[in-house]
Amino acid sequence: MKTPNKRGKLKVPEALPTETYKESAFSRILRRGPLINQILREPTAGGIVFRMSEDKKDIEILLIEDSKNRWTIPKGHIEPGETAKQCAIREIGEETGLTHVAALSWLGKINFKYRREDKLVLMTTQIYLVHALDDAETPVKEDWMNGIKWFKFADALDAIEYADIEKLMLVAKNRIRSGNLK
Repeated sequence: MKTPNKRGKLKVPEALPTETYKESAFSRILRRGPLINQILREPTAGGIVFRMSEDKKDIEILLIEDSKNRWTIPKGHIEPGETAKQCAIREIGEETGLTHVAALSWLGKINFKYRREDKLVLMTTQIYLVHALDDAETPVKEDWMNGIKWFKFADALDAIEYADIEKLMLVAKNRIRSGNLK
């Protein structure tokens, strides 16, 4: 189900629930292009990076704008021998330049699939709640990104492209506000 943001733009679910569609997502993938010859599993991890505003009254969330103008969280592929938590910290460092961060807790995972030529890619993204420890540290975007920005929490909810990440942002906010950071 797609949900609109404040500007009326529809948010895209990263994981489409197949029972809500007449044709399954798997069937749609199969009928596009050449036959699928391989199924790939790609484990990824990332983080909802937060800090408190200067007046300590609001939570701020760091989002990156990808090359297709979609605001999302920093995330990437888990490398061999790396845990999902280690990957989240590494990817945040690579994509934002932030080095003073702490992964506080696991928030959940997102499963989705897409087609890459003759391959079906099954992606699982582990999402962590990550605290930016140094308010003076300035995020720096990578060349492939269109932007990087700290958002007030409500503005981040409005900007985020993916409904599944938006739901985990709400879980994150509840944990931060309650002090339940583990």
